[in-house]
Amino acid sequence: MKKIKIIYIFFLLILNIFPVNAKEPSILITEIVNEASTILSSSDPVESKIIKLNNIAEKNVDIDGIGMYTLGKYRKNLNEDQKLTYKKLFKSYFLKSFSSRLVDYSDPKISVVSEKKINEKYTIVSTTLEETSKNPEIKIDWRIYTKNPDRPLIRDLIVEGLSLARTQKEEFKSIIQNNEGDINYLFRSLEEFIIK
Repeated sequence: MKKIKIIYIFFLLILNIFPVNAKEPSILITEIVNEASTILSSSDPVESKIIKLNNIAEKNVDIDGIGMYTLGKYRKNLNEDQKLTYKKLFKSYFLKSFSSRLVDYSDPKISVVSEKKINEKYTIVSTTLEETSKNPEIKIDWRIYTKNPDRPLIRDLIVEGLSLARTQKEEFKSIIQNNEGDINYLFRSLEEFIIK
């Protein structure tokens, strides 16, 4: 019995030292891009594509983390009810925004160029969206949160040097500031986008 217990403890230690599910950020991005490309090039109805794309986002994007970042200093003033309301609204807003932008692409070709570990928490995966007859080549950097190597998550996209999370943060800040710091105006703005 003692021998079995020692083997069990050793097995747990091995799993913790060499995580089975650990995934390199560049592999994560390659898998996401390939999966999205398969969905977008399929003959499925648009509604079905949107559901599948949203599933990819929910699994691989730190939506709550991005949401709290984009709220900036205003997140400190939220009570628990407001925090829950905002998280729910932001998630719906993010998913609608994400899928509506992507669904117009029929078969995007994205290639991983490099991977650079910034620190223990972040890695940047650089990619290019290949040139087409309608669009030039676009450089896209994926900011991956790697604090938990078993579950790396996308925290930001930097398209041609422009951070989408930072742009969103400035937009939200502007809405709140233009309405005397009232967070409810942001909530209403998110709701309007979600239902239109």
